[in-house]
Amino acid sequence: MSQKNSGFGKSGSLNHLGFDLPDVWPSATCSQPSTTPQSDGASAEIIDGHSIAAIIKSQIADEVKRMKDTVGKQPCLAIVLVGERDDSHSFIHIKVKACDEVGISSSVVELRADCTEDEALEAVSNLNKDPSVHGVIVQLPLPQHLDEKKMMDVIDPEKDVDGFHPLNVGCLAMKGREPLFVPCAAKSCIDVLLRFGIEIAGKNAVVIGRSKIVGLPVSLLLQRHQATVSVVHPFTKKPQEITREADIVITDVGVPNMIRGNWLKPGAVVIDAGTNAVKDPSKEHGFHLSGDVCFEEAVRVASVITPVPGGLGPVTISMLLSNTLDSAKRAYGFV
Repeated sequence: MSQKNSGFGKSGSLNHLGFDLPDVWPSATCSQPSTTPQSDGASAEIIDGHSIAAIIKSQIADEVKRMKDTVGKQPCLAIVLVGERDDSHSFIHIKVKACDEVGISSSVVELRADCTEDEALEAVSNLNKDPSVHGVIVQLPLPQHLDEKKMMDVIDPEKDVDGFHPLNVGCLAMKGREPLFVPCAAKSCIDVLLRFGIEIAGKNAVVIGRSKIVGLPVSLLLQRHQATVSVVHPFTKKPQEITREADIVITDVGVPNMIRGNWLKPGAVVIDAGTNAVKDPSKEHGFHLSGDVCFEEAVRVASVITPVPGGLGPVTISMLLSNTLDSAKRAYGFV
């Protein structure tokens, strides 16, 4: 029997899991006009993520105050930062500021870019043991010499407010199980749909991308809400045709303007979780932010759409705060 037909991979073990190939997406541009007809000549309703986030943060602030008044405690989020990446510092600044706005305490453990793996793992372990810390996150990306999987695995699942620990992801995937935390961006996608009264059950949903941050968890959440879900990835044949059948499109691929207007069914709901820095000499910082969706085209086809920036991003931050509050409630038995 040849190895090709035996079901054995190069290591000699049965390859039941298939090939773990990286997702490499083609570049895209909005330079060519879309030929898709508009949805009744109208523009889509644009979701204001800042307004939604403000409502959620107001509710969280009330709960944090009630916790302080009742048990004399407050939630605490701890962030492990390795290295000096400017974008990582910017993201952490946003998270710390959001914590301050709702009364959640925060701390940042900063490690040198050349720290050893043992030092990084120890920093996380120490936060796991600290009873005053309720949420632990590791700011990504990490320097190449550090194993991201090990860093995620060592976080206590009961403090895994990013929702990336295998135990939480596994419970999300299994019927009848409940994860302690759901990844924040995926959770925000569903929250936006529900807040806008968008029916999910029985609808065709297409998730473009399968990352652990959005694609995988949001596909699982959509199934829990009884949607019929298709996942489009770089090896998908005729992705445009599949996407054009969708009532709901959620995308997170990291390619600016990849999803064109002619990918969409008129009246589709479009949730754009992509945030991409595009070079732009006219801007103060030399770039502007773009989503995965060609907004100028999609807004004339969809019924509801999230912009980038100002769409899903602020809601995702509020979900991190919500997860941290839930962790503190669990720790203190606070109802």
